[in-house]
Order: sequence, then C-alpha cells, then structure tokens
Amino acid sequence: MSAAEINAGVAGVAGADPPFDSPALKTHVAGLDFRNPILLAAGTAAYGRELAGVMELDHLGGLVTKAVSLEPRDGAPPPRVAEFDGGMINAVGLANPGVDAVKATELPWLAKELRHARVIVNVIGRIIEDFGDVVARLDDSPGLHAYELNVSCPNTRAGGLEFGADAASLTAVVSRARAATRRPIFVKLSPTLADIGFTARCAVDAGADGISVVNTMPGLVIDLETMRPKLGFGSGGVSGPGLRPVGVLATWKVRKAVPVPIIGLGGVGSAEHALEYLVAGASLVAVGTAALANPRVPEKIVRDLAAWCAMHGVRRLADLVGTLEWN
Repeated sequence: MSAAEINAGVAGVAGADPPFDSPALKTHVAGLDFRNPILLAAGTAAYGRELAGVMELDHLGGLVTKAVSLEPRDGAPPPRVAEFDGGMINAVGLANPGVDAVKATELPWLAKELRHARVIVNVIGRIIEDFGDVVARLDDSPGLHAYELNVSCPNTRAGGLEFGADAASLTAVVSRARAATRRPIFVKLSPTLADIGFTARCAVDAGADGISVVNTMPGLVIDLETMRPKLGFGSGGVSGPGLRPVGVLATWKVRKAVPVPIIGLGGVGSAEHALEYLVAGASLVAVGTAALANPRVPEKIVRDLAAWCAMHGVRRLADLVGTLEWN
C-alpha cells in the first residue's frame, strides 16, 4: 500500500483522529476493549519499557509481555538469535527476572505509562502448578488485563513432553490458572500439534477464554564455517515470513473447532498479513519478528489497516473476522 493510498484512505475515516482512533479498528475481545487489533507478540517487546523511546505503545491494541516464570531464569547460552533467508531462529530459553520482580517493577511501569494499550502477561512453568501460582501472585497487580499461557513449555515431570501435547496436563494447567483469576486467559499453542483443533477444545473446556496460534516451529540453522549450530543452544524456534501460512492455517482450524477469540501470530509484517489472519478467524493479531527488525512496523500496520477500511468501505474491521470462504 503506497503512502498516497494510506493518506487518502485515512483522510476518509470520518470523525477519527487518524489513524489510531479510527472507529473501524476498535474491537471487543474476551470482555476487553481494544483500540485496534494489533498487539506486540510475547518475547519481542520485553515488558514494554525497552520500547518506550522507539515506538508509541499506546498506538497499538496492546502487548503480550515477555514470559514470566515463578523463579528467575537465566535462559539459553549465547548466541540466542540468528537470521536465515526465511526469517529468524531463536533460543532465548524464556529468560526472565521471575514473577516477584515483574510484579514489583514492570507491571507498575506499564500501569503508569499506558492509557489505551492492553497488557497480556505471558506465563510459563516447569510443572503444572507453576502456571496457577504465577497467575495467583500477579492477579492483584495494576496494569494487567489478561494472561497468555505458553503451554509449549516442557513438563519436567513428564520427561519434557510439552504441556499442550498432553490433554490431561493441558487441562490441569488451564484449570489451575482459571481458579486463580477472573481475568481472560489465552492459551498459546504450538504449530506442531497433531490436532490443534482438539487441543484448542481441551483448553476451552478447561476454562480458557481464547487461543493464541501459533508459537514458533522447531528448527536448526548451521554455520558452515564452524560446522556448528548458529545458536548456542543448538536448535531453536523459527519465526518470520515463512511461518505465516502455518499460522493462518492453524487459525482457521482453531476457528472451526472453538467459538472463542483467537490471537493470530506468525510472520505478520504488513496490514495485508494481518488481514489474512482476521479473515481466517483471528480477532487480534500479534507482530513479532517484523517488529524486532523494524520497531516502526506495528504502528504502520495500524495506519494501513485504517486506510484499507476507509478505501474498502469497511465500517468495522471486526466484521471480517472468520469470513474465509473455503468449502
């Protein structure tokens, strides 16, 4: 979409303070009002503070924080990130300062700084009980609107099997978190699941309010000068443009399986990419790798979505959710 098209489209949004207050972009998801459907994906925005001088967080619908665990985690050895032709691979190891530090420092800062953007805290754990314990400790915090449970973590009691890959473990994780809060809970699923629709149903039956799809895919990139992996950990999670068709398909499968809101993510770098996810069934769309490469991209996507709605006579972008025609 050209600059001229954007300017012409935004000018046509009646009554708006273009583009971030466009009425066409407002959406209501899981009991929360979002200024627009664009979020920052978990792990790419840290806890917001790090991006305060780079982008205007309040221009977005919200952000999903970096992972929060019960205890501090050092994460994987460096190097943690590497690029390849189709995107990026990372093995950060879910490094974070732990729930107490996040509650004492990060969430109060977000509560003070943000007026519009919603804050969704990404929660991880080593065992089933960790998820509920993290949620319980955070739940009276200011500046917190919802949770995203990363069930792609390995369950150390089950030999490293992902929580999301076992229906009983997934049900236990979501049930415990549900008992600890009345806030919305999204469950983030892996693209490698054999039946992602079935897993989504298990999560919703256990009390989830929404589903996030997809997490990164496992991969390996080799440095041919050293004949070793480019990442210190070895393998890592693949993200970026190559992941987008996988995420869009997973979104459509989950939309067919459950009636709850979906956060679609994976390879989003433009308004057109976001629209793919919305048409496939997502209510919110998260931007990750593209924002790491260029922190201006998420705000540009919001501007371009406002222009697209004006140019196509779309009064409510939310009306496009799940309109994919596929017999």
